[in-house]
Amino acid sequence: MQNLGRRGLWLGLAAAAAAAMAARLIGCWSPRADFRLFIPEELARYRGRPGDPGLYLALLGRVYDVSSGRRHYEPGAHYSGFAGRDASRAFVTGDYSEGGLVDDVSDLSFSEMLTLQSWLSFYEKNYEFIGRVTGRFYGEDGLPTPELTQAEAMITKGLEANKQELKEKQKFPPCNAEWSSTRGSRFWCSQRSGGVSRDWIGVPRKLFKPGAKEPHCVCVRTTGPPSDQTPDNPTHRNRGDLDHPNLEEYTGCPPLAVTCYVPL
Repeated sequence: MQNLGRRGLWLGLAAAAAAAMAARLIGCWSPRADFRLFIPEELARYRGRPGDPGLYLALLGRVYDVSSGRRHYEPGAHYSGFAGRDASRAFVTGDYSEGGLVDDVSDLSFSEMLTLQSWLSFYEKNYEFIGRVTGRFYGEDGLPTPELTQAEAMITKGLEANKQELKEKQKFPPCNAEWSSTRGSRFWCSQRSGGVSRDWIGVPRKLFKPGAKEPHCVCVRTTGPPSDQTPDNPTHRNRGDLDHPNLEEYTGCPPLAVTCYVPL
């Protein structure tokens, strides 16, 4: 029961982290009485050029004063293209062309939206929030648009997907792996393989995930009840997760070996 308790602790921490991030996210978009409302043409004047009133950028419609990081955003600097506009998409894609420095994030994936949320947290922490820019994410009344609501939903789903991925990783930690031109591939398990600390080692197995083109090596618990065992089914064969239907042994590798070789 000790390993199941530790897994529960990890999942509890993951859930708490996700909730905290979601709370910060919602807090970023909550109405504030002291914000200023820009139109895009007005924001474009804040590019840090001589005579400009300041150096601002916008992310998901939120405007920040980045004057304290002038060397990064002033004309000629590496990130100068972000100044005076909302270029949310480029924070993820790295496309700093005029065609890439735009605010359209409608086709980004869950993980890409989480990257965008990380940037939003960075600016909230390191720069002064000034206001909002009207357009894609905020209306002329300063209130969120349906596109901002969609972006928020994507980030929330991304957090949920991350939580599920962490849960899966605790159940099936990735193997250690190395490749040699003379011996081929070697997979092995340890109490820290895959970056997952635990009190069991496990054995290598191929895990087939729905939709994945290729299986990948994971470490599988060999004793105790299955991770998915329900309380109303207390009987088990003391084989851990070895009987999981998506697992397959490596050909030529002893079933309980902690190291497997896949020759060339």
